[in-house]
Amino acid sequence: MRTSTSLLVGGSFDPVHVGHLLVARAAAEAAGCDGVTLVPCAQSPHKAGLTNLTPAVHRLAMLRAAVTGNEFFDILTVELQRPTPSFTYDTVEQLFASGWTQVRWLIGADQVLALPKWHRAAELLQRVRWVIAARPGYEIDWEKLPEPYRKLQKSVVKVPQIEISSTVIRQRLANGLNIRYMLPPEVERYIEEHCLYRRPRCITNT
Repeated sequence: MRTSTSLLVGGSFDPVHVGHLLVARAAAEAAGCDGVTLVPCAQSPHKAGLTNLTPAVHRLAMLRAAVTGNEFFDILTVELQRPTPSFTYDTVEQLFASGWTQVRWLIGADQVLALPKWHRAAELLQRVRWVIAARPGYEIDWEKLPEPYRKLQKSVVKVPQIEISSTVIRQRLANGLNIRYMLPPEVERYIEEHCLYRRPRCITNT
């Protein structure tokens, strides 16, 4: 696992799709990072009401299938090993304790206004070098943020504007629609082999 020079990207990755990977790589390059570390969560505190999250074993397997052989990406599984919910602050502290000298973390522009409500947000603001990915059609109203957070305006980077979401992919699969080119082929094969997201689910021994 890389230390300090990688851009961390958290999420449920349910499932991981090409938008995740393309945006993460573009943001890392724009921020001067030499790689991307994907951080799958066990249960996001921002989605506390979500009860149908795909089991971590499948989400992690899809991530591994997506990035195997690509040295620009690696995966950090610490949040899957801790009790839920998955607080970014705890992950950051664990990284510093393990030898990281700085932590750079990517969030989407649509997450910025909620950042002051994150667990131990004021400490995160000081401890983390945030990288903010612009989102299609989304403008950040910086005046709505407390003054200390407005400095993050300098942390916005341009990334490909890809309108693909895990939610849309799950909906398309549930309705029997094609999702070709929205996912890495290895992830699409994994979903097919394990009958994920289909309605009704097919019978499997796995």
